[in-house]
Amino acid sequence: MEAAIAEVMSLFAWDTISFRDILFSYAFYYPLAMAWMWMIGGIWYFLRWENRYKKGVDFPPPPVDGYSPVSILIPCFNEEDNIRDTIRYALASEYPNFEVVAINDGSADNTGQILSELAMQHFNLRVVTLAANQGKAMALRAGATAARYEFLVCIDGDALIHPTAVSWIVHHLSSGNRVGAVTGNPRVINRSTLLGKLQVGEFSSTIGLMKRAQRVYGRIFTVSGVIAGYRRTALHRVGYWAENMVTEDIDISWRLQMDHWDIRFEPDALCYIYMPETFAGLWKQRLRWAQGGAEVLMKYSAQLLYWKNRRFFLVGVEYMASVIWAYSMFAIIILYFLGLVVPLQPAWQVDTLLPEWNGVILGLTAMLQFAVSLIIDRRYEPKKRFLRNYFWVIWYPLAFWLLSLLTTIVAVPKAILKRKNIRARWNSPDRGIRPTEELMS
Repeated sequence: MEAAIAEVMSLFAWDTISFRDILFSYAFYYPLAMAWMWMIGGIWYFLRWENRYKKGVDFPPPPVDGYSPVSILIPCFNEEDNIRDTIRYALASEYPNFEVVAINDGSADNTGQILSELAMQHFNLRVVTLAANQGKAMALRAGATAARYEFLVCIDGDALIHPTAVSWIVHHLSSGNRVGAVTGNPRVINRSTLLGKLQVGEFSSTIGLMKRAQRVYGRIFTVSGVIAGYRRTALHRVGYWAENMVTEDIDISWRLQMDHWDIRFEPDALCYIYMPETFAGLWKQRLRWAQGGAEVLMKYSAQLLYWKNRRFFLVGVEYMASVIWAYSMFAIIILYFLGLVVPLQPAWQVDTLLPEWNGVILGLTAMLQFAVSLIIDRRYEPKKRFLRNYFWVIWYPLAFWLLSLLTTIVAVPKAILKRKNIRARWNSPDRGIRPTEELMS
């Protein structure tokens, strides 16, 4: 058996460069290149659109001509523990003309009763009730149909929207007829555990920088499902949210942009969210995100070849490169453990998984990326907590690169083998440990 494996491996060995060297080169250069691309794009975005503040002075939302009315949509499923706060913050929005539409998607708890009570207390809150659970995409579609206004701001049933977020989103939607959506800036509230603290850094150093860079380069991979604004005309043209996609936010982002609608990123459109603080909850969430990305790429990969979608090409290549990286790292790990059992050809032998000089370079690059994001994101975090939480991001590369690798490895076959036209249903996520103080000061 050992001789047979070694003979097969020898068939794929090259004299000049080994298969192992190709894997290691890609595993090293991909994250290095992406980190610099995100940093350069994030800095460019900051200097061009975001660097508008004087020290110690908040910059108010720009005035909107006519203040077009807005519908705030809140799809809910079993949110009895959160919905009162979510509605309270939505109703506290500092915008002169808006309504709140809460969609109770067949909740099995007291969500419906709480919403009915709140609707009797607030004239600008309406409730849409679905008799059976239909999934978030269908709940959003029902809310968009029931909404009175053209501009829609959609938030999750456990999210706390900042009072000025609606104004910032409408500023973009009203600035041009081709602006189809605006993605906001989620901020993690719960940070009492190491996983919570790591995600504070992740949302700034990776997700925030990535959205800024993608906006500069032309197309955004996805709006933030927890807070996004839409033009209903744009949604109607593309058929609203897909009911059979695991991540409806990624799918609607691709469809809007392939229909040549512009998507903006607005970092001042803040929304505070609860993230998983257990490994099981985090795995479940990130696996869904990874599967959603794989499903969208499979669905729209052929359209990326058309010249009219050329501005989307970089986003598609970036995601495909991330999938190849995950499988390259997986192959390196497999070869290492296989080499402990059977002798391999030198072209296949992996001697160690411990970081060497290339690992040091990646680590320093990661810390530089964190520093850039710290400078850009300093306005959106409480000053007394900001540096303290960023102390923990030194563990980020190990924790979340490994998580991204494993979820991608599992998600791609799940997306390929998924039964078609099966409606995506809600699952109650892990929302971590609740904080003892407010962040919205």
